[in-house]
Amino acid sequence: MTLRTALSQPARWYSLAAGGLPVLAFPGAGQAWLAWVALVPGMLLMRAAPGGREAAVRGWWFGAGFILVAMYWLVPSIGPALLPLAVVFGALQAAFGFAVHRLLHGRVGPRRAAAALVVVPSVWVACEFARSWHALGGPWALLGASQWEHPAVLVLASVGGVWLVSAVVVACNTAVVVLVAGPLRVLPAAVVAGCLAAGPVLFALLPPPPQGGSATVALVQPGQTSDDASRLAASTRITRGLVGRPVDLVVWGESSTTADLDRDAAVLAGLRSLSAATGAQLLVGEDARKADGRISKDAVLVTPDGVAARYRKIRLVPFGEYIPFRSALGWIAGVSRAAGENRAPGAAFRLLPATDRAGAPLPVGALICFESAFPDMSRSAARDGAPLIVYQSATSTFQRTWAPEQHASLGAIRAAETGRPVVQAALTGESVAYDRQGRRLARLGTDGSGALVVQVPLAEPSALTWYDRLGDWV
Repeated sequence: MTLRTALSQPARWYSLAAGGLPVLAFPGAGQAWLAWVALVPGMLLMRAAPGGREAAVRGWWFGAGFILVAMYWLVPSIGPALLPLAVVFGALQAAFGFAVHRLLHGRVGPRRAAAALVVVPSVWVACEFARSWHALGGPWALLGASQWEHPAVLVLASVGGVWLVSAVVVACNTAVVVLVAGPLRVLPAAVVAGCLAAGPVLFALLPPPPQGGSATVALVQPGQTSDDASRLAASTRITRGLVGRPVDLVVWGESSTTADLDRDAAVLAGLRSLSAATGAQLLVGEDARKADGRISKDAVLVTPDGVAARYRKIRLVPFGEYIPFRSALGWIAGVSRAAGENRAPGAAFRLLPATDRAGAPLPVGALICFESAFPDMSRSAARDGAPLIVYQSATSTFQRTWAPEQHASLGAIRAAETGRPVVQAALTGESVAYDRQGRRLARLGTDGSGALVVQVPLAEPSALTWYDRLGDWV
């Protein structure tokens, strides 16, 4: 296929445009209802293709359009590399295009319709799962995540993770295409009704995750600051304002200090003083060059006695925190804000042994920024017995885009999957808190700063959802 041939096919351009429609269901545009029909225009184009090969190409263009719109906010970080990124990841959807054409072209009978209602969602989820591999960048804009505001739909995630939500949403889209294709009416209409009812029915039948007490958590959001020192000073000032309030844990955002707390005695002394004054332990985000000469991002638990524990970020952000194949792609740093130096990843996840104001154990699953996108990491925290999951975030580079809202919404998905409450402290917003079913308890947006203090109902540490137990079975 030559470039001239590709450009002469209007249907491919329509497929590219159709790929952007599902993104409108995510935060930013926030039209979550649209997800249930947003794939239909693209699928009709794939169905109408003259053959399977052309349908696969249209699926590819659809996937590229989806990535371009879903990740437009990456332009400051990776610049022109976004276009080849969209082309590469869009190729995964070629299989989706082929499956749609193979099962839904022409006159669709009951057998092909039934097969399509199983196979097409399966192929979509397989494509999402493939591009979610951390070595390829990790999960973002998974279709099921568009339903973050609806606990009655997110309950599906407690059974099969975000993958099950995606599968049900795609099954609904597929049933609508069968309805449009005709002549079947009863089967696809029943499937549409079943998809829309699946979450609410399960929500009514499943008991809520058991509660195991509560904790008062303060999320510190300093807002936009001019430099590292100003950011540390603002976080310190906000935290001092908590003195006298009954707080169990104070959480700062990612990269809230650039001091190595194992070697910078002055900064550590200030943090120890803050912990003593507030009566709460501090969970600080450290982005510093360590004794070995490499930079890493750590979540550091500070008490009046000093550093109690730390967790080093494992899943680094491609281009933002390291450049894959830097020897070949290092030039991207010269035309964008991509990482000038690769960060050092951590080796393993572990809970941080925090305690509440009374000294009772409050082990937290502390993860850093983009790690909130990975279902397996929060699931590990739940299986290890964390009654609370904490994310530290920094999205100031993308402040005026849809990225902060989309990132914050992931906490609702992880809460529903694991049956654990989730809090996120972001340097410049959004800082949020969710209960064990994904309901949002509190929010401080990108236009605000200060301390977001919220009483969080904790999970019973031994309680596990079906997803905690079974993992990515979908």
